[in-house]
Amino acid sequence: MRMRALGTREADSMADRQEVTLDRAQVKKAVQALQAFLKTKSTGESLFLEDTQPINLLFTLWKIPREAQTIRIPLPHGQRPDTEEVCLFTRDEPKMSPDQTQRFYKKLLEERGVKSISEIIPFRTLKTEYKPYEAKRRLLGNFDMFLSDQRVRRLLPSHLGKHFYERKKTPLSVNLQSKHLARDIQRMVQGTSLTVTNKGCCCMARIGHAGMTADEVTANIEAAVQTVVAKLRAKGPMMKVIHVKSQTSVALPIYTSDLSHISVLAASKNRDASRKKGKKNQTEEEKPKPTVETNEEEEEDIPQLVPIETPSKKPKLEKPSRKNRIQKAVKPAAAKKNPKAQSRAGRKTELKGRRRGLKGK
Repeated sequence: MRMRALGTREADSMADRQEVTLDRAQVKKAVQALQAFLKTKSTGESLFLEDTQPINLLFTLWKIPREAQTIRIPLPHGQRPDTEEVCLFTRDEPKMSPDQTQRFYKKLLEERGVKSISEIIPFRTLKTEYKPYEAKRRLLGNFDMFLSDQRVRRLLPSHLGKHFYERKKTPLSVNLQSKHLARDIQRMVQGTSLTVTNKGCCCMARIGHAGMTADEVTANIEAAVQTVVAKLRAKGPMMKVIHVKSQTSVALPIYTSDLSHISVLAASKNRDASRKKGKKNQTEEEKPKPTVETNEEEEEDIPQLVPIETPSKKPKLEKPSRKNRIQKAVKPAAAKKNPKAQSRAGRKTELKGRRRGLKGK
């Protein structure tokens, strides 16, 4: 069941993908115009660099992808000249010094028929000799491409630094234990890769150099476009415009998407918006609504808060008068007597008052 589901998903994605057809004659004209421009721009300083100037493909998408993706593109004709330097980072072999490890992998590559690697650097050498900042910058400038053993690929970012990734010279992982090592390295060196980010709608890949013929560059362009369209993780029309350019030239268009794709994109956006609204309504309906009884109980339980006035100043204490002091002193003494004694004292005071009244009359 799972295999069937995956097959249907792939079929749906293939059906939704955009078909990109290039006019070979138009592509060849653009390549010839670009090569003529590079020849006219060559001066005394850049005369020797004329044949090594890269030719790039610039892809412009209709919308920004949701996820970042790196697409490896095999090319029928090598897009790197033989003069470019390639460096390989290897792991440290057990019970071997860095020099012995370097000789071990150099012999391994010679036995497998690999001739495109110009320098081998073990991981321990990278940690010790290329630790300073200037050494890393010098290493970045000395080589045009970097490969790494897949067993140490995850350890490299912390030792290389951010400049390798800013200059787009990220080491590509290679399986040095593969039976077809020469074929794998040759495809990786002479092929190219396209990094599709989720931060913009433009991405660029190198597909040749100025020393190649127009037919070779045209064949590489056709192969690269077919691979990118097939491996791009997106549904519906995504490719808007494709340009061919060099580092110093104007971008020449070789493909422009049909304007009818705008209506397809608008319909897909409306479909996504309606799906999101439907999901929100479902979640709101699933939430339990509070009844009236629970509200009444909650209102009865909530006490009414009364604000308490806090005096800004402390009240002044009044000094008790002399009479109050005497009364306070007498009251506790009287409270200690028995009730019978208190009644007798009260009667005596009443009799004394009556006698004084009679005398006054």
